[in-house]
Amino acid sequence: MSTSTLGRVVLSKFLGNKSNFKYNQVTKNVRLFSAVADNFEFIKLSKTGEQQNIGLIQLNRPKALNALNNGLMEEVGKALEKLDSDSSVGAIVITGNEKAFAAGADIKEMANNTFAQCVGGNFLESWTKVSSTRKPLIAAVNGYALGGGCELAMMCDIIYAGESAKFGQPEILIGIIPGAGGTQRLIRSVGKSKAMEIVLTGNQVNAQDAEKMGLVSKVFPADKLLGETVKLAEKIASNSQITNAIAKECVNVALESTLKEGLRFEKRMFHACFATKDQKEGMAAFVEKRKAKFTNE
Repeated sequence: MSTSTLGRVVLSKFLGNKSNFKYNQVTKNVRLFSAVADNFEFIKLSKTGEQQNIGLIQLNRPKALNALNNGLMEEVGKALEKLDSDSSVGAIVITGNEKAFAAGADIKEMANNTFAQCVGGNFLESWTKVSSTRKPLIAAVNGYALGGGCELAMMCDIIYAGESAKFGQPEILIGIIPGAGGTQRLIRSVGKSKAMEIVLTGNQVNAQDAEKMGLVSKVFPADKLLGETVKLAEKIASNSQITNAIAKECVNVALESTLKEGLRFEKRMFHACFATKDQKEGMAAFVEKRKAKFTNE
């Protein structure tokens, strides 16, 4: 790990032995986009799944353990915008490599920032594109998901983890706090006490404990993780894209409103489903005991 991630001063504290497992890249049935605009420097963008309807974004700065610099996050934002507007894509997966999902934001890049520069330049603004993605977004986390890497995973709708995954918010150890949702999203997943412990100590949480505390949905062997994540994405993508988007919005509203307001919003969105062709098709298919053929209308 280089000084461009969490810094040599905390290297031994944050990172233990390197992972030695093989990483399943799920290359079968993966087709790369061919457009020139998709020649990214810091990520790999492809489609996968039996129907090629799953967008796959792989963070690709292996020498820096996928440290999240501005260029990488801008590319992630562009890739998500492309996939979000692609009608053939029903769900999106973000992953890293066998050693790291992302070991943190690029500390070397931000070390000399001033308060005025951060405010004037709207620092970290590009990260909001992840949480504003309309389509279901799943993080497949192997290795380290620390600092900004943990925050990026939490911006996704679901987190699947490999058995050796490590989560944490170690910013406190280098004199800052999480700045991309770490103090806000973590407490909604694990509660106040656990969130405080993670944020104030900088300690890492292994995949098994992350699952127990509700940060992670499921844990798999490292070489099975991406395949299982794609299976989940395919299951979700088989639904109506309209209904997926409505359901996702309702769950997110529940995190940001009172129960009364959330219930009111949910009821209105439930009513709205009856204005779609997919509702008519879904219910007709159920009555006729056949598989629904959704048209996303």
